[in-house]
Amino acid sequence: MSAATRPILPTPALAAERLALLNRLTEGLPPADLYWISAWTAALAAQATRVALPAAAPPEAANTAAAGRLTVLYGSQTGNSRRVAERLAERATAAGLGVRLLRTGAYPVRELAQEQHLALVISSQGDGDPPDDAIGFVEFLTGKRAPRLPQLQFAVMGLGDSSYPQFCAVSRRLDARFAELGARRFAGLGEADVDFEASSASWSDGVLEKAREVLGAPAASGVVSPRPALHAVNSALHGREHPFAAEVLDNQRIVSRDSDREVRHLELSLQGSGLRYEPGDALGVWPRNPPALVDDYLRLLRLDGGQEVAHEGRRLPLARWLAQERELTRLSRPLLAAHAAASGDAELARVLEPEQREALARLLDTHQPIDLLRRHPVDWSAEQLVAALRPLTPRLYSIASSPKAVGEDEVHLTVAVVNYHAHGSEHFGAASSFLASADDETRVPVFVEANERFRLPDDAGRDIIMIGPGTGVAPFRAFVQERQAVGATGRNWLFFGNRHFAQDFLYQVEWQQALKDGALNRLDLAFSRDGAAKTYVQHRLREQGRELYAWLREGAHLYVCGDATHMAKDVHEALVEVAVTHGGLSVEDARGWLTELLQEGRYARDVY
Repeated sequence: MSAATRPILPTPALAAERLALLNRLTEGLPPADLYWISAWTAALAAQATRVALPAAAPPEAANTAAAGRLTVLYGSQTGNSRRVAERLAERATAAGLGVRLLRTGAYPVRELAQEQHLALVISSQGDGDPPDDAIGFVEFLTGKRAPRLPQLQFAVMGLGDSSYPQFCAVSRRLDARFAELGARRFAGLGEADVDFEASSASWSDGVLEKAREVLGAPAASGVVSPRPALHAVNSALHGREHPFAAEVLDNQRIVSRDSDREVRHLELSLQGSGLRYEPGDALGVWPRNPPALVDDYLRLLRLDGGQEVAHEGRRLPLARWLAQERELTRLSRPLLAAHAAASGDAELARVLEPEQREALARLLDTHQPIDLLRRHPVDWSAEQLVAALRPLTPRLYSIASSPKAVGEDEVHLTVAVVNYHAHGSEHFGAASSFLASADDETRVPVFVEANERFRLPDDAGRDIIMIGPGTGVAPFRAFVQERQAVGATGRNWLFFGNRHFAQDFLYQVEWQQALKDGALNRLDLAFSRDGAAKTYVQHRLREQGRELYAWLREGAHLYVCGDATHMAKDVHEALVEVAVTHGGLSVEDARGWLTELLQEGRYARDVY
């Protein structure tokens, strides 16, 4: 659990020096490690008060231990499932339950046969795929090696996006599989859309109520819900719900003036925030919608921006709802359905039919809500509009700096600005437009989103291979800075691609200097629009396949960052071909080998 999301704790009777040491010890530790420390210190306390505890739990004690606890697992790509699981674990602990919290990638699947009470929170990605960190768990549970589970009581919560055809496909599949293996539900399958807070909280309430009953814990006198804490030692910590207002230190364009795309490098100050990050983490940014777009909504719908609108217990001017509280640039299936119903438009209604999945996907990908309002007019009232639009959500950006290189109070981002002409008007991205225009007077609301799945190897002597076209190169700038700062002896190999060498070679001078200094050992480039045939990073992977496979066989760690829809899939297929061509593996064995690398943490992806 990051410091930014720790619950408020009672003030301990510890000297300030010891409390400061405790804070340093636990800073940045993942939830699994914090729960281990909790169990260890509880054992020490028991010994100090002469409570008899077994020195080591024998194998036959495993069932007893499992019977007295709730195991909470999560599979998360962007951090939402992790947050839901952490809140559940915190509430269960506060209610007096024994709790074990683990990500699915760290869960020892051999223990599933002894597990008795389990809650799983998992997201679905893309076309119904599990998060990278949960692939091994899903394959085990759905495979032939999964044990019968008559002793298990379980509950599953799925997070997804109803705009995709395979909404919550992974959670539905696992919920059915647990039952097929003989397990019993102690709470029904929960499903949550992009605005997941209310649905996940309701599901968690049901899980806690049943868990108290089956585990014999006393009922709480009230609902205990975690709050982002102001830590006892450092009262300036911030999190997702309480972001830090970061000062802009630098904001510069890093593509040439004649490039048809705008990419910017931003440097933000974290001074006084208490926020800490590691290479591989993301920075969450709460955006503000472009003022011109807010004006377009008000003008098109003939609404007054100053009108007060009450919604879900809050009362704000309509312009404030549109600028800071509602998604204006992302079209969703629920909004489309609401608009089709309000307009009575047969064309829109047809797109929502099951057999029109491709047409729906195309519409959601190429249109923004404003296009819908222009093409299919509806006289939304201010209240109806606020209720129909989804809540604005933070955008996550891979951090492009190492605190060891730039200082702990500074963080860098690489931002591709979304700005294009379509359907007769200009279109903007909410966060990228906000960040592109940020100046000395702007304060950017930010928080750190830890990414445990995307970390440099603990052994600094290991080689690393980084594949990051476009702004996907951002975390690898942080990786190279970090490896240079700690004096890592492992080799660093970067694959980078973009459209044009002369226009879009992001951080060109830095990479050239890194090669000169020895901080970067190899750099392979792919500029797709500079030759007669388009060349992408996956083509370079195949060209360098023999050496690439040799590095991996010798223990190198492999990282991929960037577009999930096309690039990540194309890179994965290229890696399969490399293993077949240079490793002599069958296609099936090559896929299995890459899955093993994913499970081992030697193949990590930060894709979006």
